[in-house]
Amino acid sequence: VQLQACGGGLVQAGGSLRLSCAASGSIFSINVMGWYRQAPGKQREFVAHITSGDTKYYEDSVKGRFTISRDSAKNTVYLQMNSLKPEDTAVYYCYAIKTSGGQSWGQGTLVTVSS
Repeated sequence: VQLQACGGGLVQAGGSLRLSCAASGSIFSINVMGWYRQAPGKQREFVAHITSGDTKYYEDSVKGRFTISRDSAKNTVYLQMNSLKPEDTAVYYCYAIKTSGGQSWGQGTLVTVSS
């Protein structure tokens, strides 16, 4: 599975961005797709994911502000980020977990939230 992420950028606090992650290759084997992020000097942390059954999970700090969704026809997962805060500044990475347990990662996309 190959993943192509895009949608990052610079936004003011309180603003919104939408990240996209398009999957290609053995997409039939994907069980979960989601996002992690890594802020400068910090470890990579979970943000959100969506399962093949459309169950969604969110990290506590983004609940109510971020929404993960997918378009199966486009093999794409989206992360709508609203009410952005400076602490959301990070490189965001999309990932996919196959039914076999194997993982794929996309390249990161930088989100910068200015105060």
